[in-house]
Amino acid sequence: MVNFALTASQKALRANAQAFAQTVLSTAPQLYSHLPTQSSRFKAIQPIYRAAVSAGLIKGQIPTALGGTSTSLIEAGIVVEEFYAVEPSAAITILGTGLGLTPLILAGSEEQHDKFLRPFLSDEGEMLASFVHSEPGGTANWLEKGAPGLQTTAWKDGEEWVIDGEKLWTTNSGGWDHRGADIQCVVCRESQPNTPQDQNVDPVQSILILLVTREDIARNAESAYQVLSDPELIGHTSASGPHSKFSGLRVPAGNLLCEPGRGAQVVEQTFGMSCTIVGAMAIGIMRHAFEAALQFAKEDSRGGGVKIVERQSVSNLLMDVKMKVEAGRALNWKAMGALESTEEALTWPQRLEMALESKIWCSDAAPKAVLEAMSVVGIKSYAKDMPFSKLLEDAACLPLFDGGNVGVRRRQLEVIFQRDDYDPWAATFL
Repeated sequence: MVNFALTASQKALRANAQAFAQTVLSTAPQLYSHLPTQSSRFKAIQPIYRAAVSAGLIKGQIPTALGGTSTSLIEAGIVVEEFYAVEPSAAITILGTGLGLTPLILAGSEEQHDKFLRPFLSDEGEMLASFVHSEPGGTANWLEKGAPGLQTTAWKDGEEWVIDGEKLWTTNSGGWDHRGADIQCVVCRESQPNTPQDQNVDPVQSILILLVTREDIARNAESAYQVLSDPELIGHTSASGPHSKFSGLRVPAGNLLCEPGRGAQVVEQTFGMSCTIVGAMAIGIMRHAFEAALQFAKEDSRGGGVKIVERQSVSNLLMDVKMKVEAGRALNWKAMGALESTEEALTWPQRLEMALESKIWCSDAAPKAVLEAMSVVGIKSYAKDMPFSKLLEDAACLPLFDGGNVGVRRRQLEVIFQRDDYDPWAATFL
């Protein structure tokens, strides 16, 4: 029997996440909304982030086996939904550190966990982590044979690795002061700088991941790491995903997280896990839109003799949004269960398929759900004193980032469908 009931501990986790979202996250717009730039708005939420650390929300993204308090992806999904139902913009900085630590969690040695991960187990401070993959020229086709491929390079020079290249859309990577996050997991191509990728070699063989700390950056010349800009965004207006540049930045050989040939696999695993997190973000936004539209429909008659919730066309719209929330959550939790299943016969492509479907369906549904909720309210929903315009701006990002649904995620599904051993329902009936 399939059981969607939350355990006592999951109910407590949801209540705590909801309380934090409503009492702390909800105050973030008061700190940043009046500020003129993406960078200044990001810096303004530092007290919110510090409160999240104190509340154990960074430690809560690290598995219990490594000293954290995370026991499952579904529990992560519960927290993400509660956050995104209240304040997506500040929430993504908290969650971005979890994404930034994922390659280290997946691939780090015991020594690397002790050195680089342990500091994030503290309940004090405001340490940031970042997964540094995307580039200004795009990375949708980064592993295509015969193409230019990844432009950020790294080469071994004695007991150091030397990094050159530019990155963009990498949440938290610049740190609070543009001198780098406390830990960056930087995806590189093994090569001397300004050397084209070998057209005859599988790009996967040259992909590596290096750990870069603030201390590493400080040991280099100031020009070795620069934040060139912080793009202004239509939504998530207090987030930071800067355009940064590495120019001969040197890090110790011990900072090699994934040797050449292994990095691409860890990138796929990291983005596979984050698929379900984005799904939960979308569910939170849809939930907020539904709740706001339902409340309005029950309180306002729009000049008529009954509240508009009693109008069939309005109720039909509300039903559609509510069903999107429920269907999205079911698919999302199913995908999380598949990723963490102990069923040995379940292959990685089979697990990944469910995660991809969750990310695509939920993130595509979110903007549609917000627009349906706005149709319930009518022209008043277009006013800035209503929540809908901000919800729509935040929802618009979800199909585009973390591997765009068109350029990356659907193509990943296409490859899975084309496999000779493809079983459409392997992950469905666990």
